Amino acid sequence: MTQNEKRYNGWTNYETWVTALWLDNEYATQCYWRSVTGECRVSAPLSRQVKDGYWTTTEAARFTLADRLKEEVTAGAPIGDASLWADLLGAALDEVNWQEIADHYLTED
Repeated sequence: MTQNEKRYNGWTNYETWVTALWLDNEYATQCYWRSVTGECRVSAPLSRQVKDGYWTTTEAARFTLADRLKEEVTAGAPIGDASLWADLLGAALDEVNWQEIADHYLTED
């Protein structure tokens, strides 16, 4: 099976696709993440990794946005106690390609 055959609707996998879909599903959520994307772009040149020459400003924006996406989405997960459902939800969230979703927002403007 080739890499493209593993993709889901153009995304890395189902988990990434459905997460991106839900993040873009409502106007308020779209606006929020576009605003966060702008914040990440503005702060990228100021990041320690850029100043030290490890990342480009594009990489800083991408990694910062991906981290923010992951943190906020996982923090909002409705299942907190140890259970079958919490384990399954955690496993699904671990499969999300947060950097791909960040790229989607960064290239959208």
